[in-house]
Amino acid sequence: MAELIIPAIISCVIAFFTVYVITPPLIKFLQKRNLAVKDMNKKDHVMVVRPGGPSIIAGIIASEIVLYGFFQLNEILAIMITSFIAFVIGYVDDRKVMSGWFKPVALVIAATPIILLGTYDSNLSFPLFGTVQIPALYLGLIIFMIPITGNTINSIDVLNGVASGFMIIASFSLSIALFILQNYEMTIISLPLGFVSLAFYKYHKIPSKIFPGDSGALTLGAMYGAIAIVGHVEIIAAVALLPAIINSFLFLSSMKRIVEHRQIKGKPVEHTEDFRLQATSDKTAPITLVRLILAAGPLSEKQVGYAIFKLAIFSGILAIITAFMMRVQI
Repeated sequence: MAELIIPAIISCVIAFFTVYVITPPLIKFLQKRNLAVKDMNKKDHVMVVRPGGPSIIAGIIASEIVLYGFFQLNEILAIMITSFIAFVIGYVDDRKVMSGWFKPVALVIAATPIILLGTYDSNLSFPLFGTVQIPALYLGLIIFMIPITGNTINSIDVLNGVASGFMIIASFSLSIALFILQNYEMTIISLPLGFVSLAFYKYHKIPSKIFPGDSGALTLGAMYGAIAIVGHVEIIAAVALLPAIINSFLFLSSMKRIVEHRQIKGKPVEHTEDFRLQATSDKTAPITLVRLILAAGPLSEKQVGYAIFKLAIFSGILAIITAFMMRVQI
C-alpha cells in the first residue's frame, strides 16, 4: 500500500497542472483562430472559445503514461487509448457538425482497446445478488457502455461548469468506491480523471472562459466508462452517473430518436426578462434534467448548476454505499 502513494501523488499532480497550465494558452490560441460560440445563457453577447478537449486529453495522457511507467499494466493502456480515440471522435464533431448517429457509432471503436487488450472481467457484480457470469453478453456491454458514458457526459454539458463539475464528483466517488473494494491500483489509475476535471473546472465554471466541446466531454465520459469496465465496478459507476443517465434517458424518450443537440429547433429552456432560466412551454422541445429542475420556477444558471451538483453528490454517496454493500459480499 505504501509503495502506491508516490505514483498516486505524482500522477495526480501531473494531471492537475498539465490541464491548469495548458488551458490558458489554448484559450488564446482558440481566440486567435476565432473558434468561439455564443454563450446562450448570458444576457450580453458573450463568446466563449471551444474546444477544451486538447488540454483535457493532454492531462489524461501525461498522468497515465507516468502510471504506466510505474505499473506496466495493460489496463492503463486500454484507458489511455480509449480516451484518445474518444477525443479524436469528439474533435471531428467539434470542427464539423455530424449526424446524431456519428458519436454513438464511432465510440464503439473507442471500446475495442478494452476488448483487444483483454482488460475486462466478464463477471458482472451486483450488490446483494452477487456475481453473474455473462461471457458473451459482457462483450456487448463493453461495446455499448463507452458510447453511453461518453454521450451521457456530453448531453449534460449544457451550462457553464456543469460537465467538468459533475465529473469531479462522479469520478472521485468512483475512486472512493474502488478504494473501499481494496482495488488500490485501479484507485490510483482512476484519480487523474478527477484532477483533470478539477483543473478544467477552474476555466469552465461560471463565467466560462472555455467550453470542453464534444472532444472534452466525450473524453471525460469515455475514460469514466473505461475505468468502470477495467476496474470491474460497472454498477457502482452507473449509480454515481445516475443524474446524467436520467438526463439522457429523458432526452431520448422525448425526442424518440438520436439527434445532435445543435440540430434541435425547440429549446428546453427559455429566459425571463432578467435572464434567469425557465422551463419552456414548447411541446416540441425535449425533456431534460434542467427542464425538470426549472419546473418549480425560474432559476439563475448558477442555481441550476448547483442543483445538478447536489444530485451528483447524492448519487455519489449512493455509489459509495453500494461499494460497501459489495465489500460485504467479498
